[in-house]
Amino acid sequence: MVRPIRWGGALAAMTLAWPLHAQDARPAIAVLPFENTGSYGQDKENFDALEVGLPAILSATLAAHPGLSVVDRGSVREAMDRLQLGATRRIDAASATEAAKAAGARYAVTGSFADFYGKFRINARVVDARSGEILRVVSNDDPKLQDRTQLAAILQLVGERIVAAAGLPPYPAETAARQRAVPTEALTWYSRGLMFEGRGDKAKAAAAYQRALTAYPDYSEARAGLQRVEGA
Repeated sequence: MVRPIRWGGALAAMTLAWPLHAQDARPAIAVLPFENTGSYGQDKENFDALEVGLPAILSATLAAHPGLSVVDRGSVREAMDRLQLGATRRIDAASATEAAKAAGARYAVTGSFADFYGKFRINARVVDARSGEILRVVSNDDPKLQDRTQLAAILQLVGERIVAAAGLPPYPAETAARQRAVPTEALTWYSRGLMFEGRGDKAKAAAAYQRALTAYPDYSEARAGLQRVEGA
């Protein structure tokens, strides 16, 4: 059973101009919310933050594929709001199809995650907005890739499987070689930054983004977040 998705305010804070997908021949993909289906072993605020952060991080992973156009997070949130898709409605194949179409996307991705004392599992549903069908449910089902400390590699694997489900060729070798091994600590602090930014707490957001940069100085998304909240 697909559970209702809780939206944080972080995506609304990051609304950008509506993407001009009509001018881009590549298929567009919209990454919708992910739900925490039951996680233990960390501060609850970390798990709340990952509900916001995982779609953002996965979007960046998918954007590295040259055959895909990724709908920006602000436009996804705007489409969800127009359709009144929130805590009172379930993100099933039909509602994911609605959201993808409203955002101008060919595919939608949504799903869930669970962290059981460090054993991390993601399930992502890939929906074809043309047919309304779930093409595939992908996850990090390899027992050797389920440790929370491997979060960047887990998301890369899920991204590769989403690309395959959409019928696209694998990431080019040169693109795969440039994939960043961002530490889980940095990903978690970046997610907290997004969460605090969405709540309007710029001071906490700035501190979280700075912690992400301390853990991984080359984290461009965290640096951009820090610049946003500091008004630079």
